[in-house]
Amino acid sequence: MVSRQVRNKMEVAETIESVRAAVMAARGKGKTIGLVPTMGALHIGHISLIEAAVKKCGFVVVSIFVNPTQFGPCEDFEKYPRPFEADLDICRKAGVNLVFAPRQEQMYPGENLTWVNVEKLTEPLCGKSRPGHFRGVTTVCAKLFNIVRPDVAFFGQKDAQQAIIIKRMVADLNMPLEIDICPTIREPDGLAVSSRNQYLDKQQRQDAAYIYKSIEKCRKMVNAGKVETSELIEEMKKVLLKQPSIEIEYIGIVDPETLEAAERISGKVLVAVAVRLGPGRLIDNILIDTKK
Repeated sequence: MVSRQVRNKMEVAETIESVRAAVMAARGKGKTIGLVPTMGALHIGHISLIEAAVKKCGFVVVSIFVNPTQFGPCEDFEKYPRPFEADLDICRKAGVNLVFAPRQEQMYPGENLTWVNVEKLTEPLCGKSRPGHFRGVTTVCAKLFNIVRPDVAFFGQKDAQQAIIIKRMVADLNMPLEIDICPTIREPDGLAVSSRNQYLDKQQRQDAAYIYKSIEKCRKMVNAGKVETSELIEEMKKVLLKQPSIEIEYIGIVDPETLEAAERISGKVLVAVAVRLGPGRLIDNILIDTKK
């Protein structure tokens, strides 16, 4: 099956040819093309990206593809949630025009010998514990940008390092599109919304709230005049380690463009955290600007 119609005139495309034909037809009508790349398991964070795309663009494409090349050998590729019919319903209700849901052989028809690698930015933070992850992300995004040819692609601030890397790839390779970074969507207790939150049991879910509490602790200390990052990181550790279930992977306070570690806060910094909690790996971050 190449493509099929879903209620509210939303089309589901499974091949590159059918996506390109639909986008070409929309562009022929003078519509701006927006792309929201996802791995499915859509939640309110994804919906916020779709809503931003619908507001800004006349034709919105959502890709749903669990990309194998960004998962490490011991990561959760096989068990990653794939509630496809529920995802389609969310897209239809949000006003999506086209869902691109390719099979793996469409995106990787044979051994992949060509990769897109952004140097330096992929090494710190998540790059230390997930070698090859960002190479998979940049390569699949480059493929999606080439297939859909959007005017604007929408990403979430929660995946800050990913967003920074994608923006740099687009700039360095002169790709003709804009990258729009949308705010992190949070649960009432501050936990950043993520598809992986569903891995947590009740107690782990409660403990996960301490991720945002640690970040807020940093923000309050900066607002109170603390600028030494070593002191800030130590206090964030104390907050996280109140919960024995939390295993800290990293706490970083870095330049939001170069991702180089900052010794003192002056101007803008990205405060980023990654932890292991039960079966889940959770990340979060905030931007702080002391000059505002």
